[in-house]
Amino acid sequence: MRSSWLNKLSVIFGPRPPLSWLLLCLISLLALIAVLGSSSSNAFDSVTPTPVPDDYLNYRRLKEQTAVDYLELKSFSVGASRQRELSLCGKERENYVPCHNVSANLLAGFKDGEEFDRHCEVSRELERCLVRPPKDYKTPLKWPAGRDVIWSGNVKITKDQFLSSGSMTKRLMLLEENQIAFHSEDGLIFDGVKDYSRQIAEMIGLGSDSEFLQAGVHTVLDIGCGFGSFGAHLVSLKLMAVCIAAYEATGSQVQLALERGLPAMIGNFILRQLPYPSLSFDMVHCAQCGIVWDKKDGMFLIEVDRLLKPGGYFVLTSPTSKLQGSSVSMKKRNMLTPLEELTQEICWSLLAQQDETFVWQKTVDTDCYASRKQGAIPLCKEGHDAQSYYQPLVSCVSGTSSKRWNPIQNRSSGSQLSSAELEIHGVLPEDFFDNLQFWRSALKNYWSLLTPLIFSDHPKRPGDEDPLPPYNMIRNVMDMSAHYGALNAAFLEEKKSVWVMNVVPVRAPNTLPLILDQGFAGALHDWCEPFPTYPRTYDMLHANGLLSHLASERCSAMDLFLEMDRILRPEGWAVLSDKVGAIEMARTIATQIRWEARVIDLQNGSDQRLLVCQKPFIKK
Repeated sequence: MRSSWLNKLSVIFGPRPPLSWLLLCLISLLALIAVLGSSSSNAFDSVTPTPVPDDYLNYRRLKEQTAVDYLELKSFSVGASRQRELSLCGKERENYVPCHNVSANLLAGFKDGEEFDRHCEVSRELERCLVRPPKDYKTPLKWPAGRDVIWSGNVKITKDQFLSSGSMTKRLMLLEENQIAFHSEDGLIFDGVKDYSRQIAEMIGLGSDSEFLQAGVHTVLDIGCGFGSFGAHLVSLKLMAVCIAAYEATGSQVQLALERGLPAMIGNFILRQLPYPSLSFDMVHCAQCGIVWDKKDGMFLIEVDRLLKPGGYFVLTSPTSKLQGSSVSMKKRNMLTPLEELTQEICWSLLAQQDETFVWQKTVDTDCYASRKQGAIPLCKEGHDAQSYYQPLVSCVSGTSSKRWNPIQNRSSGSQLSSAELEIHGVLPEDFFDNLQFWRSALKNYWSLLTPLIFSDHPKRPGDEDPLPPYNMIRNVMDMSAHYGALNAAFLEEKKSVWVMNVVPVRAPNTLPLILDQGFAGALHDWCEPFPTYPRTYDMLHANGLLSHLASERCSAMDLFLEMDRILRPEGWAVLSDKVGAIEMARTIATQIRWEARVIDLQNGSDQRLLVCQKPFIKK
C-alpha cells in the first residue's frame, strides 16, 4: 500500500517517474548537502578564538577520558598501522649504536683509538627497521632497587666476560643467574667507595663528602666510570655525576650505568671535544680511566681544563696502585713529571696526594695566565668555542674571557640561579621564572595524564583522588629540546626520583651553559644524527616544539622517530608538544613504528597539541 505523499507523486508523474527526474533529484540533494556542509565549516572556521594563556585546562575531564579511551586507542593504533608498520631489525642489531662502526672506521683510516670515536660520516645507511630487545630482556626493576640489581639479559656482557674482568670489578659486582647485583649502600662496602669519596673530600679540605655541595661541587664528570659505583654514591649525596666512556661493543660501562638508572653517555676526546661548553663541571674524575694525559702535547688535559669551572677539581687515581716495592716512587715521578709541567702551564695547583690519588685545583684568578713563563700554552681567542659540538681538540686555554668565569665557591646554593647569574646568560629573571612556572604546571598535568594510562587496569573513578604518581616507574627522562631546563627544575621541586638529560639542539639558542650552571646534566646534539647512547636506555622522552624546529632541517622525521624508538626502553613513554600539523604527522609515524599514540587537545584555544605515546614490549 502506497503512502499518501507517494500517491500524489504518482498523479503528477505517473506510476513510474522518469529515470532522468530521479537522477536530477539525487544530484540536487547531494549539491544541497555540500553547500550546507561548506557553509557550516566556513562559519566554524571564521570564529577567531580569544587568545588564552598557553596553560592546561580541564585536566580532570581529560585524564578520565584518557583512561576510558585507552583500550580503544590501542585497537585504533594497531588497526591503522597494520599495513604500514616497520619490520624488526635482525638479532645482530640488538645493541646497535649508530656512528660507532669500528670496522668501518678502521677501513676509513682511523687508528690509535680514533676508531672507537664517533664518526657519523663513515657509517653507511642501513635498512630502516626497529631495533628489537634481546630475547631475555626484562623490564628494569623499580627505582631505587634497580640501581643495585639489573637483569643480565638487558646488557651485552656475558658471564665469561664478567669473570675475566679485573679484581676491582669482581668486588663491585656479583653475578647471580640472570641478575647482576651491585652492592647496596646500606650494606658492607666491599670496594671502599665511601672511603674513597671521603678521602677525596678530605684532600680538598672538607670534613666529609657530605660537604661537597657546600664547597661548590654540584656536578662531576666521571671519565671511564667503570660500572658506576662511584657515580651512584655521588648521586646519593645529591650531586649530578655524569659518566662518559668510549664506545664498547660488549661489556659497556655506559650501558651498565644507564641500565642502573645512572646518568651516562658515550663520549671520549681522542679526536674531538666533548659536546659541552667551556666551564661546565665542578669536578672531573678519572680512576684508572686509561688516558695518557701528556699524549698529543697535553691536549687531553687541556680539554679537561676547558670543561672545568674556575676553582674546580681534577681527581686522578693513577694505575701505579698495582705497583709494589722501591720502584713505586721512581715510576710515580716518571708519570707525574709531564703532568706537573702541563698543570703549571694551565694554572692548576696540586692540592694533595694520598696513596695513588692526586687532586689538582684550577685557578680562580685569570691574572695567573699573564704571569706564566714564555712559551706556555696560549690562551684561545675570545668566542672560539661558542658552539662546542664535536669540534677538533685545541691546544689553547679556553674560557678565561668568559662572563661565566665565576669560582664554584661563589655560586648560589641549590639549583636556582640568582638574578645576577641569570643576567650573565642574557636571560631576564622574569622570563626565566615565568618559564619555570609554566613547566611546574605542565609537569603536574603530564603526570596526571600518564597516571591513569600506567594504572589503566584500575582507572580512577570521577571524584576520586589521583592515584599515587608512578615515582619509580620512570627513572630517567630525556628532554630533547630543553630550553632553560625548567622541566628538570620542576621534577626536582616535585621530589620525583628521576634525573633528566637536557639536550639542546645545535641550531637552537645555546642555553646549555645556563642548564649546566643549575647543576643539571645536559649536552648539545644535532637531532639529524643519532644520540650517543645504547638502545633502550631512557624511560621517557619529552620534546616541546622540536618537530616544528626540525621541519626546515635536512633530517627525516621518520629517522628521528626510529632513533627515539632505539633510545626508548620497551613500555617507555614519549610526550611531544607541538603545533597540530606537526603532531598529526608525528601520530602517523608513531603508528608505523608500532607505538600506541593519542593526540590530546589542550582545550585552551591554541593550535598546540600533546601526543602521548607508549612503546610496546615486542617479545619476538
